[in-house]
Amino acid sequence: MNTLLTTPPLNVYEQMALDETLARSRAGEIILRLYRWTGGPAVTFGYAQFVREVRRGIDTSFKGSICRRPTGGGVVYHTEDLTFSLIFPSQERPSTIYAQLHQSIRTALTTHGITAYAFTQKVPAAAYAPSQHHTANACFVNPVENDLLLQTGQKMLGGAIRRFGSTILYQGSLQLPGARENPACKQAVIEGVRQFLGVALQVQPVDESALAAARTQADTQYQTPAWTEKF
Repeated sequence: MNTLLTTPPLNVYEQMALDETLARSRAGEIILRLYRWTGGPAVTFGYAQFVREVRRGIDTSFKGSICRRPTGGGVVYHTEDLTFSLIFPSQERPSTIYAQLHQSIRTALTTHGITAYAFTQKVPAAAYAPSQHHTANACFVNPVENDLLLQTGQKMLGGAIRRFGSTILYQGSLQLPGARENPACKQAVIEGVRQFLGVALQVQPVDESALAAARTQADTQYQTPAWTEKF
């Protein structure tokens, strides 16, 4: 089934756990999920990043929760962003997935009056590293190839990928003021995914058993020091 999955509001630990639960348990399916948030502002950081470097780089005024993602990438602040995940089967290289998915979302954003362009410049390999100069890389500070930018040059869309066998988990963040509640942003992501995968998406609520499993995993893994301080 190709699903636009709805969930109740979740905290950052539950969001990460649910994405992993779905990626592991529903191989072969296509699932798009637009996050609904509770628990206040949050920061997520890439699986391979060092938490001490993450904490060093976070603004001292930030008072929210901090969670390691199951995917890679850099530090992302979740305050007003439209955060979403996409699970689908693919053998394509991550660079190909980023290019095609982001281009589809860019086209959809344009139809809703939001202009963006793809960052196509080659950047040094260090730009993809978990940290530079003993500070964790911040996802939305410096763009990398296939990110989407505003006309001002500010990065507006980035994502991170993890492969579970033949299943891709993509976690993305669309960073515009008020994006989280903006119907145009939500519709553009949905339309972009439909175009990217060439499928229709049927709205379905999350299964209670999957939600319960995710909440358990959030408590026993994602919210624990053993996970947060893994590296």
